[in-house]
Amino acid sequence: MNQSLIKPPVKKNTIPIDLKLHSDIRAVEHARFAHQVAEKGRLIKQYKMERDRQQKLEEEEEIKRLRKELIPKTQLMPYFDRPFVPRRSEKQPTVPREPKFCIPRHKKIKCCRMSCNDMSGPSQLQHLPSSVEKAEALYKNRILQ
Repeated sequence: MNQSLIKPPVKKNTIPIDLKLHSDIRAVEHARFAHQVAEKGRLIKQYKMERDRQQKLEEEEEIKRLRKELIPKTQLMPYFDRPFVPRRSEKQPTVPREPKFCIPRHKKIKCCRMSCNDMSGPSQLQHLPSSVEKAEALYKNRILQ
């Protein structure tokens, strides 16, 4: 019986192993990423503010410059002691030309072909009076009357 009363040897306390969970690693990486994004956003905002400030200064300088330039200034009085005497031009006068009212032959035929597709042959095409011939006939009729 004595033997059964012997105490078992005392075990050492267990030391917990430091666990590295994937979710903890991801949380740290995400925190770094969020910090980088916030820093970048802050830099962009600062850059935009600086650019807007520079643009505003440039616009103000441009307005000041335009106001100085656009001040109405008086014109000098003309000299009446030396009156203006116009001189004849040294250029040769232009020679008037008659306008060309006739249509070239190749254009006239092209127009007739388009409008006379249903005609049977070239013999009818020759009998069509041209616009110049019509104008000449009207002119002769007016002179004779």
